[in-house]
Amino acid sequence: MPGQLEGRVALVTGGSRGIGAAIAERFAAEGAAVAVTARSLDDNPAHLPGNLAETVARIEARGGRALAVQADLSKRESRLHVVPQVRDALGAVDILVNNAAASLYRPFHKLSHDSRRIAFEINCHAPWDFAEQVVPAMRERGRGWIVNVSTDVARVPDGPPYPDFHQLGGVLAYATSKAALNRLTVGLAAELYRDGIAVNSIEPVAIVMTPGVVVQDLPLDGHTVEPVEAMAEAVLAMCTEPASARTGLVVKATPFLESIGRAVRTLDGTAAYEGAEA
Repeated sequence: MPGQLEGRVALVTGGSRGIGAAIAERFAAEGAAVAVTARSLDDNPAHLPGNLAETVARIEARGGRALAVQADLSKRESRLHVVPQVRDALGAVDILVNNAAASLYRPFHKLSHDSRRIAFEINCHAPWDFAEQVVPAMRERGRGWIVNVSTDVARVPDGPPYPDFHQLGGVLAYATSKAALNRLTVGLAAELYRDGIAVNSIEPVAIVMTPGVVVQDLPLDGHTVEPVEAMAEAVLAMCTEPASARTGLVVKATPFLESIGRAVRTLDGTAAYEGAEA
């Protein structure tokens, strides 16, 4: 039985570990040819578990098709080489998932200009550049999907008094750059609606304990944990409807899945994910 993404080409940024790797695996399970990009090709320069080669190996072991493209997304000249490589190897991109993120948790007075620049380069400018590169082919076909992975902290917090995470967590640069990403999502959705290109943002409803989160040792204030499978399923669901039905959304993963009555499945797509609420 054909998968939901059979015959489509997907590009997932930040695909070496965590949410990005999970999305890539879930897409491949539904028949997509998946390209993943990040800095970590076959080593771990960030001293975190996982790299592109391992993501590709898991996909290929299940019979899927995948491509690893190494790039430093904080540098425009590096990220501009990604889409041409994907197009040459797999074909034009049908689905773009901007998942890569610079999660720099430092208080305002300790945040250097370079750190702020990197946050905006990866969290906002890179998604913009990738969209510019993939949209022309999407326009020619009259369809396409762009999903931006955002965060709850991009939303304006209630206060004063403000939650401890916003007071002590050093989230300002991350939150501000992701808020810009959310506005980019809605703006692109409006501009590309007549072209049949859907643009949406998905964010976790709770902390997703990826390697990058664990190493930060953040003050989580009793936050619950959302499985990475829920994020992957929500992103997949965003790529199964045309722009006329679903675009311009900035939503949380699990409530979104519940609203459309979609169950969370394992990353290989073969079974319901145990413990999922959707």
